[in-house]
Amino acid sequence: MKREVLLCIFLFFQVLFCHAQDYSKGQVRVEKLLAKALQGNRGGENPVRSITVYLPPGYNEGNKRYPVIYYLHGFAWNDSLLIAQDHLDQLLDKAIAAGKIRETVVVMPDHHTLYRGSYFTNSSLTGNWADFTAREVVTFIDKNYRTIPDKNSRGLAGHSMGGYGALKLVMQYPDVFGAVYAMSPAKLDWGKEYTIDNSAFKMISTAKTREEILENMAATAYIAMGRVYSPNPQKPPFYCDLPVSYEGDRKVVNYDVLAKWEKQSPTRMVSSHVKELKGLNALKLDWGRNDPFPHIPVTSLQFSQELEAYGISHYAEEYIGDHVNKLWTPDGRAYNDMLPFFETYLKFE
Repeated sequence: MKREVLLCIFLFFQVLFCHAQDYSKGQVRVEKLLAKALQGNRGGENPVRSITVYLPPGYNEGNKRYPVIYYLHGFAWNDSLLIAQDHLDQLLDKAIAAGKIRETVVVMPDHHTLYRGSYFTNSSLTGNWADFTAREVVTFIDKNYRTIPDKNSRGLAGHSMGGYGALKLVMQYPDVFGAVYAMSPAKLDWGKEYTIDNSAFKMISTAKTREEILENMAATAYIAMGRVYSPNPQKPPFYCDLPVSYEGDRKVVNYDVLAKWEKQSPTRMVSSHVKELKGLNALKLDWGRNDPFPHIPVTSLQFSQELEAYGISHYAEEYIGDHVNKLWTPDGRAYNDMLPFFETYLKFE
């Protein structure tokens, strides 16, 4: 009798568990796009880019059109890892089933480069990454999928480098995206460890090969930024100018290059893009209090304060977490905050 009772309890929880997991699945497609904006680049970057597309449950049934969230990955990441390691497709399935967001298409373009990140910025050396994202990818998706081809039905989101790119692109392409959500946006401006005093600049001054640079995350990021912010095709081996160089142990600041870098700071761009930012349906950024990249909490707050100073409506939130631990978990930001944000501020059919 006892064994039968235990068996019944076991079967009950098995049924309950299976029912909890019983929801429709979306599908993932991987496209390859020969990007005109990247063709002929002198930096050796591959112009054939991968674009991972999540299609919601029911996409293959009927003629319904869907809004699109364009999601930009972080530094040293790529679109395939968003599926293979972050399991973004599974999170979307769960969120749709739970009513966090209605059916939507999510598009993840690949911005991994020779130095691990494009910074979503047009470059005379590595190609026009901003145009690729906001023009070519959007045009390709609207042409090949049943989207709602309107800015009010397009959201832009990203994490870390991708959060930086999301905030920057909505200022530069106000006709394309209607709402933006940036998670832990990096490099919004100088601050904390992200300064001209960072020891990575000295390390770069003696490096001769790409392999040496890739051993140091900060050095890799600075070279990646240099190749888009201040490219110099006459300056091997990295073909860029940097705001800091070294003569022995003496630091030399190149203020002309520094000005070029600061021109690319989203925080410093706000003052000249007030109209574009006020034209958004909604803007939100958030960041973890315990981020191991200490410039992120500081500069995220500064960015919010800059928006506030210009009367730009937005949401900004600090939460207890680090750079990644509260992103893709059931209690994380993507599931509980980012997707419901787009449910509210995207236009559905």
